[in-house]
Amino acid sequence: MATENSKKYVYFIILKTPNSIFCGHICYILERKYDSILDSPEYTKKLSVSCTSLGIDLDVEFEALQLLTVKEAELLLALNNEEERLMTFQEKEHLEFALSLTEGTTVSVEVTGAWCDGVIRYIGTITDTRVHTAPISGTVFGIELEGKYRGKGMNDGTFCSRRYFTCAANCGVFAPFTRIRVAVQKKPDSPPSKTHDSRSQMEPLKIGDRVTFFTDDDNRRHGTVIELEIQQDAKHVLIHTDGSEKEEDGHIVNLPIACVIREELLSPDLKVKLTPDQPLASSADGEADDISLNSMVQVEMNGRKVYGTVRWIGKLPDKEGIMAGLEMEEDLGVSDGTFKGQRFFRCPAKRGLFIRLSSCQPDTRFLPPKVDEGAPSSKFSDINGADDGPVFGNVAPLRTDQVQQLLIGNMKGIQGHCNSCYMDAALFSLFSCSSVLDSLLFKSAGSVDQSVQTILREDIVNPLRSKGFVTERSVMKLRKKLQASRYMTTGPTFTTDEKDPEEFLNLIGHILHLEPLLKLSTGKKVQESFCYQIFLDQESLVLPTVQQLLEHSFYNNSLKLAEVPSCLILQMPRFGKKFKMFDKIIPSLELDISDLLLENPQECVLCGELAAVECADCFRDPVFGSTGFKQFCSTCSKQVHHHPKRRSHTLCTLTPPEGFQQSIIIPREKLQLFAVLCIETSHYVSFVRHGPEPKDWIFFDSMADRKGDQDGFNVPRVQPCPEVARYLTMPLSQLASQNPREMEGVAKRLFCDAYMYLYQSPSMALYH
Repeated sequence: MATENSKKYVYFIILKTPNSIFCGHICYILERKYDSILDSPEYTKKLSVSCTSLGIDLDVEFEALQLLTVKEAELLLALNNEEERLMTFQEKEHLEFALSLTEGTTVSVEVTGAWCDGVIRYIGTITDTRVHTAPISGTVFGIELEGKYRGKGMNDGTFCSRRYFTCAANCGVFAPFTRIRVAVQKKPDSPPSKTHDSRSQMEPLKIGDRVTFFTDDDNRRHGTVIELEIQQDAKHVLIHTDGSEKEEDGHIVNLPIACVIREELLSPDLKVKLTPDQPLASSADGEADDISLNSMVQVEMNGRKVYGTVRWIGKLPDKEGIMAGLEMEEDLGVSDGTFKGQRFFRCPAKRGLFIRLSSCQPDTRFLPPKVDEGAPSSKFSDINGADDGPVFGNVAPLRTDQVQQLLIGNMKGIQGHCNSCYMDAALFSLFSCSSVLDSLLFKSAGSVDQSVQTILREDIVNPLRSKGFVTERSVMKLRKKLQASRYMTTGPTFTTDEKDPEEFLNLIGHILHLEPLLKLSTGKKVQESFCYQIFLDQESLVLPTVQQLLEHSFYNNSLKLAEVPSCLILQMPRFGKKFKMFDKIIPSLELDISDLLLENPQECVLCGELAAVECADCFRDPVFGSTGFKQFCSTCSKQVHHHPKRRSHTLCTLTPPEGFQQSIIIPREKLQLFAVLCIETSHYVSFVRHGPEPKDWIFFDSMADRKGDQDGFNVPRVQPCPEVARYLTMPLSQLASQNPREMEGVAKRLFCDAYMYLYQSPSMALYH
């Protein structure tokens, strides 16, 4: 909710313009500063604003800024995706609806793909203000589910051990306004004129219940509830009847609820066995498995099996029977979760498919085999002698000699499945040959989070390091645990949806209570994060190194490192997954962060003596080097800034650490590159450096090949790629002229598709 402090600022959303790469972000500026700029006679094209989510200052063109009220900004901040945020703002209607909501309002809220009725009990933020530095944070709605939807929630009104409202267990939901809509108003029930059985009124019916009723000729019929309606002040039930000798597929009947009895309330001799046409699917061993929301299923399409996840169950307009809304694993659908203009669930375009629930079967790829068949516990257990059982103890990262023995070849690395490449590439990069984040595997975790740590260590990292292979089953165990985490309140699911590596790293870091890897000083305060996104203004760089990009980003945003990071994760300048600012980026095998540290002795760029001042205005001066931070001793500074072109420069005094002796050789802090994540057409792969030699690189793709087409499985591959050494040592002029298509092997991916660079401090590795 808006506070007095929040009202001292003016808020904006950044619109999509040709020169803007931050569209959808919320930013702010002091109101008095904004007013003074508007009143100033000097014309300015840009406004210096602070970004709420990035924690940095940006210079944004006026034409790209749209004013927001405090309440609008808080509502939009609850949406994690910038593209969705901008689209929602431009549509207006949904935002206006959200502004009209108050506590006590009856609404419908989307919970794991289904719409549930409830009452708003809380409107406000659930962000921890102790770590949130912006003056405002996202407004969410705390909703208590009611009626038949009780028990389908995620909490009891608490989030991260803090109570925001009170309700029964699993009856509370926190959601942004985009997952809320007006509840269907139903008239109160009138007393039934007659009852078929008093017990049918004691247990309210719900969609999907099996029921029995009698026809005019006293024949007993069975069916499934597909809708409950109010007709002429009385509650009616729509039933999809079972097939009969006369009607093979059954039909829809509309009856007063008093004429219907739940099938389970009948005496045993009156019960009938469900037929295959009912919304229960038979598993491979013949037993019925109830298919419900978020069930992973398979269906027959054009003579082959295709796979998806159930996101919605119910009745569609002009469609008979109970339907299921599936989010397909591939672009085999016809919508994004809408049917005839009405939204039933959300998924990417061409992934949504509506089909009769009775046509769905449980995904046989994840069904355990019959014990009496003597089948292996996993379809992968006979591949390279590997299985998906846990590996206990502590296993060190792979050395160069072990990489060739254990890790090279097909069915090596981490097996991909159902959009998992972002997680596969991140896990392989972090843990195969590096120990820099092994503290995640061993540090004390709370009882709730212990299972996540155990799966990560014993089912993924240890098997990868000891066997060279991790099955998709093991990764799915981790994905399900992440989805069930108390930190997951909104957004797409980790079990099926496409995500980015930073989403996974941030979540796993929070769950396992990892100290933020990065501490950035803005001069007035220190900000913490797990990754650093490189942001640049329009730059003159053509073929930059990672070193140059990091220095320019720190320079543009007036940042310094508060301390040396053990692991530095850098995201390259992009907008989304498609836009790249640079066609090629040269990996810096060693990252010198000496000039980026807040309290570190610096040497004069001219004479090498202890520096006394730093000049930001000299950053781009080619006389002292093309780019980079420039520090000078007192003598050299006087000579440099005596020049007429530099007399107006602003100097910053440097104070060496207490106790530092000038006679001591000034140390240089350097980090080593150990992995690179790359992306092309929404698919992540990774390069990992496993030794000191220039040729010691391997390339990993969790979905390099596939066996068995739609009914099969992905084949992960790890291959050596010594060819990258040739390009890493190539002169810049020669590298700039290289046609990416003509680059040898997979080298093009490293230079042209880099998404994230991973650096480590050699002195902070767990194993030496």
